[in-house]
Amino acid sequence: MSHYRSNLRDIEFNLFELLRVQRSLGTGPFEQMDEDSARAVLAEVERLSRVDLAASFTESDRVPLRLVDGEVSIPEGLTASLDAYFGGEWHRMQLPEHLGGLGASQSVAWAAMSMMLGANPAAVMYTAGPFFAAITDRLVTPEQRERWVVPWVERQWGGTMVLTEPDAGSDVGAGRTKATDNGDGTWSITGVKRFITNGDFDWPENIVHLVLARPELPPEPPRPGTKGLSLFIVPKYWVNDDGSPGERNGAKVTHLEDKMGLKGSSTCELTFEGARGVLVGETHDGIAQMFKVIEYARMLVGTKAIETLSTAYLNSLAYARQRVQGADLLRATDKSAPRVEIIRHPDVRRMLMRQKAHVEGMRALVLYTASVQDDIEAREAAGEAGSEEHRAAVKRNDLLLPLVKGYGSEKSYELLADSLQVLGGSGYCREYPHEQYIRDAKIDTLYEGTTGIQGQDLFFRKIGKDQGQTLLALTTEIAESAKGDAGDGALAAERAQLGDALEEVQQMLGAMVGYLGHESGKGIYLVGLATTEFLYALAELVIGWLHLRSAEVALAALAGELTDADRAFYEGKVASARWFCGQVLPGLATRRRTIAGSDMALMELDDSAF
Repeated sequence: MSHYRSNLRDIEFNLFELLRVQRSLGTGPFEQMDEDSARAVLAEVERLSRVDLAASFTESDRVPLRLVDGEVSIPEGLTASLDAYFGGEWHRMQLPEHLGGLGASQSVAWAAMSMMLGANPAAVMYTAGPFFAAITDRLVTPEQRERWVVPWVERQWGGTMVLTEPDAGSDVGAGRTKATDNGDGTWSITGVKRFITNGDFDWPENIVHLVLARPELPPEPPRPGTKGLSLFIVPKYWVNDDGSPGERNGAKVTHLEDKMGLKGSSTCELTFEGARGVLVGETHDGIAQMFKVIEYARMLVGTKAIETLSTAYLNSLAYARQRVQGADLLRATDKSAPRVEIIRHPDVRRMLMRQKAHVEGMRALVLYTASVQDDIEAREAAGEAGSEEHRAAVKRNDLLLPLVKGYGSEKSYELLADSLQVLGGSGYCREYPHEQYIRDAKIDTLYEGTTGIQGQDLFFRKIGKDQGQTLLALTTEIAESAKGDAGDGALAAERAQLGDALEEVQQMLGAMVGYLGHESGKGIYLVGLATTEFLYALAELVIGWLHLRSAEVALAALAGELTDADRAFYEGKVASARWFCGQVLPGLATRRRTIAGSDMALMELDDSAF
């Protein structure tokens, strides 16, 4: 039996009822895929995820990867899952049409990706090559496209993003890997990189590494920091003129990390010993180019975490419905009272609703972000790149990504403990998937920028760089929802709670901006103490807004003729919204008091006192 339990019904609700993405399907860049074909694709991806990908989930955790002579071998089950994925041409989901893409919108593609990530994230990590190729396609020359990108996609090669170095960690600008111009259009790359996801595996015939390195251009000294980095294509095997793999390149795995979770995904130390590479674009453009890949990776990480929580919750729900233990609390002192399913116990119901409301709200956040990406892509295809509307959409996507990645990963990891707790002692045993879910999900708060980095990115780059205009546009929409009347008064309390939460967030932001002018001249410390809390608060505000909008749609549907299953679904959507607005949004007042009450004491405390 598959460990994976999908929630295709909720995915389709978000896409087609809440966000109405069908309005853009079948047109413009999405002409190849209308609503009917999108639904068919999602149904087939659900089957692929539940059957073919989920089949190797446990094996990928318990059968170790093997590193022999710089080559990594993966378990047979993972190989079979990759055969099914690539054999079904699913890698074409997120490719542009000129590279053989299926014409899926970003919202449909991320909906599909979410199910695959929930079923087997380790397997999905290995499929990233064609997606990285699509991003690289936007950065290279026509000649480089034919030589590198086309075979990368057509031959289904692997792909990596190679940033981190052992001594630098998240300080990418401290990297020392160097690039020397060979004078023939190629460069020699020398250095050591660490924590490279899927740095090697034996399914594809080749792997293309996207490497950040510091070019040496005498007589000028190498530029320091991130502005001195350039991006290079460095293949495992050099590529012949006909696109086939040639001789072995000088990029080899010298260590395989022994991790607490996500064990099926090979995390490698890569050593470059004069490896040949090709410069992408111009020198010193590397960090801006790599951020295209990083943004995709951050969306993927947040989605992975949220969908892991989703399947964990649904497994816990199934257990709670059939596990009989204890009497109903109303008859707790009656020794003759019948035993009931644990879903009848108040504390179990509290844990279940806490998971349900958060995972549904965070899924709405992911797919709302993807719908913004739809708008960006449609405007670019229509020749509107650079227009005011296009720039606004790009900035909104940028604003939302730290919420998806930072809040999505942290809250999902936290609530996975509730999923396990519902099962009691059984959840601690390996016959259930929850302990693997927890181990696999912890990495999501760490890689592609820790949560602290996401909070600083949100405040300083996504809000500060445009003086809060993008945030203002979003909060204006939230304010309009809080003042609206959809739902015929049934959501009046929730609207008030959303309005109060919005005011709390605005006060937090005001306090943080004020800290920058602190009399000590060190007010940036106070901002740094607040950025993670502010990220959480803004994420909860946006999720509360999306919950309210979902409840409006559900209430309208409940007024019509429905099947029993649909009625239960829509009632659940309204219940999730009410619970989130009533139980989570009031907590923003505490977050605001925490931020407003910050002082310099923590930063002035001597290190020895910790």
